[in-house]
Amino acid sequence: MPATPGTPRPSGAAPDTPDAAAASPEAARTGAPAPSPATPDTPRPSAVAPSSRIAVIGGGPGGLYAAALLKRLDPGREVTVWERNAPSDTFGFGVVLSDETLGGIRDADPAVYEALRRELVRWDDIDVVHRGHRTTSTGHGFAALGRRRLLELLHARCAELGVRLRFRTEAPPADELAATHDLVVAADGVHSRTREAHAAHFRPRITAHHCRYIWLAADFPFDAFRFEIAETEHGVMQLHAYPYSTGSSTVIVEMREEVWRAAGFHELDEAESTARCAKIFAEALGGRELRAHNSAWTAFRTVVNERWSYGNTVLIGDAAHTAHFSIGSGTKLAVEDALALATAVGEHPDLTEALTAYESGRRPVVESTQRAAAASLRWFEELADHVDRPPRRFAFDLLTRSRRVTHANLRLRDPAFTEAVEADFGCPPGTPPMFTPFRLRGLTLRNRIVVSPMDLYVAEDGVPGDFHLVHLGARALGGAGLVMTEMVCVSPEGRITPGCSGLWTDEQADAWSRITAFAHAQAPGTAIGVQLGHSGRKGSTRRMWEGIDQPLPEGNWPLVAASPLPYRPGVNQTPRALDRAGLAAVREEFAAAARRAARCDFDLLELHCAHGYLLSGFLSPLTNHRTDAYGGSLDARLRFPLEVFDAVREVWPDDRPMTVRVSATDWADGGTTAEDAVTIARAFAAHGADAIDVSTGQVVPDETPAYGRSYQTPYADRIRAATGVPVVAVGAISSWDDVNSLLLAGRADLCALARPHLYDPHWTLHAAAEQGYEGPAAPWPAPYRAGSRRPPTGRRD
Repeated sequence: MPATPGTPRPSGAAPDTPDAAAASPEAARTGAPAPSPATPDTPRPSAVAPSSRIAVIGGGPGGLYAAALLKRLDPGREVTVWERNAPSDTFGFGVVLSDETLGGIRDADPAVYEALRRELVRWDDIDVVHRGHRTTSTGHGFAALGRRRLLELLHARCAELGVRLRFRTEAPPADELAATHDLVVAADGVHSRTREAHAAHFRPRITAHHCRYIWLAADFPFDAFRFEIAETEHGVMQLHAYPYSTGSSTVIVEMREEVWRAAGFHELDEAESTARCAKIFAEALGGRELRAHNSAWTAFRTVVNERWSYGNTVLIGDAAHTAHFSIGSGTKLAVEDALALATAVGEHPDLTEALTAYESGRRPVVESTQRAAAASLRWFEELADHVDRPPRRFAFDLLTRSRRVTHANLRLRDPAFTEAVEADFGCPPGTPPMFTPFRLRGLTLRNRIVVSPMDLYVAEDGVPGDFHLVHLGARALGGAGLVMTEMVCVSPEGRITPGCSGLWTDEQADAWSRITAFAHAQAPGTAIGVQLGHSGRKGSTRRMWEGIDQPLPEGNWPLVAASPLPYRPGVNQTPRALDRAGLAAVREEFAAAARRAARCDFDLLELHCAHGYLLSGFLSPLTNHRTDAYGGSLDARLRFPLEVFDAVREVWPDDRPMTVRVSATDWADGGTTAEDAVTIARAFAAHGADAIDVSTGQVVPDETPAYGRSYQTPYADRIRAATGVPVVAVGAISSWDDVNSLLLAGRADLCALARPHLYDPHWTLHAAAEQGYEGPAAPWPAPYRAGSRRPPTGRRD
């Protein structure tokens, strides 16, 4: 929850003399000057040894705590903090600290922990107020205190330990300090001058986001962490508020840039903005006023650095990384950085080893936090897509937005709230959300789990063999509601590799019929679907384990595509752009394959329009450079994929559903955007698609995906919210808890998993057993029932 903002500090020049605290009570009274600098060519020591000199740039919580810890661990060190502002200057109002962070502080410095403990206010509830409904969830456990009070406690601890605090004093440049000190800790914030001075080495990436926010305060304590949504004539605005003392609360007002401008906030001064926010959220505030303190509307910036250290200079806190305030990460991350740095310096006498250990230990934690913060930030940026959800579902969606709080986690924290959300969803008593049925046209799936298409590359002349029978049969027995084939190619030229399966001959159809017959007979209730596709410019390559996307050493076949653009110039062959006759021929190949698929008794057909294959190549502006009726605008780029869809839908039985897999973003500049994906999904739905299977990327080789847990699901969420079309979510969904969370939040209707089903063909059945579910949505095959309970293991105590 909210902690420290990335608000820029005032840039006014500060006096050259120190202020207030110094290395000892005597120094605090006299304001003893800093040590004189050494000559620029003074060699930099390779270790932070006893009596070494440490410079800290920036007197925020991270810098102060790092100074205190480094001094406490070795009183012989000379530690100096430079802070260009006065001791009482601060930005933001309250700071939220997790129990985990407080535990680390307790272990590292009990004196600081005890001082904090006496100041903390604690509460358990989160209130979500939306369209007149107030939904409360409990059991969350927050602790907060005023940011100014936190700084006062750290000032006192630093003075007690003998740290020199030089207020109202601009720090010398980091390279000058590095020449005269053994270690330089740059805690100089989101606008770090140290980072910018050595940008060529730290290699920062700074991303500005779409919302504006302002930090304010209310002179009364909220009794819960409060999220309130205001749907105004200008757009959606949101309030984040929480108590930080017995008489005060932090209040953050946030909205998208275009809403902020439409409401006229860009023309208001601080006092006018504060009064306007108080009026908009008057009900939450009980008619009380809001208070500002150097408060300015700010666009959040995510800071990522490729490296955190340079020589004997190291970045911590917002200088090294930022994470959106909506998950309370700013001060928490800075304090934990300080803990980790002090520990690394204490454990490694060699400074290079210490800084390497600091970064290698902290980076995975920080990156995980940044991924969660990015999900939370994006949720609030796209809040307008969520507001139509019913009150409890909306609250559940908000609470689980970062993916750190999940369905199972909420069941532990607040079972009553979670059970109410489950009831709204339609879960019978004792039934997890993933085991509720879902209907697509004439097909009812007994549960929400899909075995995602996985290319096997083991077919002979397109004919699926025993490996396909065992692979798909095992997963059908494993309990999933729907098992999908790999991409089944509609022609020999449409294969990706020589090992790809097809449906261009009756022999292939007979082999597929054997597989569907097994699934229907031995796993009754499991649906089996076929995915039809054409490789386009990504064809005529080796099997995945022989060199993914690499051309065959011999026996290559000619390729066709929307435009004559090779997948990798100089590596893959240049395809021929399809002319009118070629387009007609491909349409008929898809229709012929669909006829065979119907005779094979597949329950569902999916048209593959993703991942840079032929139909996807028409949709993306990066791969479609045509100047005829099939290129140019998005409507024109949609023309051929829709023609193919119509041809397939015409021959596919009316009672059987059709889905379409799309790449909702190309993860590349100039490619398909999330807004385009909504238009694409809406177009296919208008032509009769029953659901959209939402994947991303794999369209161009120079993509830069933002990988992470469930990283593609926000695109499914957006399409579902914007179109009302059912969606299949895919992409690093690895646990049944993730599935339940996505379904209950309304982000997906079905969840497709690939690698988990490679690891465990009976993933769905095991998910049922682990949740204690024994109902009809996950029946064990009779020969397997003895294995429906986890085998006993030896004692581990």
